[in-house]
Amino acid sequence: MTKIHRPHKLPHVVSRDRSLKILRKGSSHSHWRDPYHWLLTISWGKFVIVIIIAYAIANTLFALAYLAGGDCIANARPGSFADAFFFSVQTMASIGYGAMFPKTDYANLVVVIEALVGLMGLAMATGLMFARFSRPTAKVLFSKVAVITNYNGKPTLMFRTANERHNQIFEAEMHVSLVRDEVSIEGSVMRRFYDLKLVRNQTPIFVLTWTGMHVIDETSPLYGETEETLHHSNMEIIVILTGIDETVAQTIHTRHSYLAEEIVWNQRFVDILVTMPDGKRLIDYTRFHDVVKF
Repeated sequence: MTKIHRPHKLPHVVSRDRSLKILRKGSSHSHWRDPYHWLLTISWGKFVIVIIIAYAIANTLFALAYLAGGDCIANARPGSFADAFFFSVQTMASIGYGAMFPKTDYANLVVVIEALVGLMGLAMATGLMFARFSRPTAKVLFSKVAVITNYNGKPTLMFRTANERHNQIFEAEMHVSLVRDEVSIEGSVMRRFYDLKLVRNQTPIFVLTWTGMHVIDETSPLYGETEETLHHSNMEIIVILTGIDETVAQTIHTRHSYLAEEIVWNQRFVDILVTMPDGKRLIDYTRFHDVVKF
């Protein structure tokens, strides 16, 4: 049994966290022009930090506005930024303990503005949180490597997937593409995409594991390729899997990619389906990525 740990010499179009790793130079697009999409796509840790920073900045600005009005808050120490800041927090959150309250028309005007800003901010933050939680996601495990080996007497590209959640994915569909560099007769380099036909690209229920299989025959873009030629052409195999999650009844999708050095030749995957004495089936995920010589 062999465990494969190969260094990544070529960049992935699809990274291991399933995000796109493409640098763009000269693009006019900015996150500041599309903050909603940016806030939906950043990680949860960054999202929480952004909310905290925005909340602190908003209360700081309103605290400075209160201080600019002089002694305008009852029971607050004159000139105290801390008292003005905590009064702003109470106002924005509609807490109103009663210990501090506005005592001038200027303070009341700032309170009105802050109450409106707080109401709008709470609505936007709630909407963003709901959108992030309600966005359908897939938890699909892909094998770390793909293999090219003989199956029924024909060379076949194979990789393994599994549904990590304890539910079902209905009408699952898998689409596989080969991407490689090609040079035209004029010497121009172009990144070309080719569809790889699978033995089975659909399954009505995706519960256990699913092995993607592409037969390398005369019609295959991989026909005649060797390990060396695949490395030379910066080859990458991109896998896209879609389906309907039975829990949320929404379409989910996930993607993965394999570089040339992540394709193992003349080896096969270890069998991970075991039938228990009571007739139940067991999936051994500890050997999910293991391969053995054919």
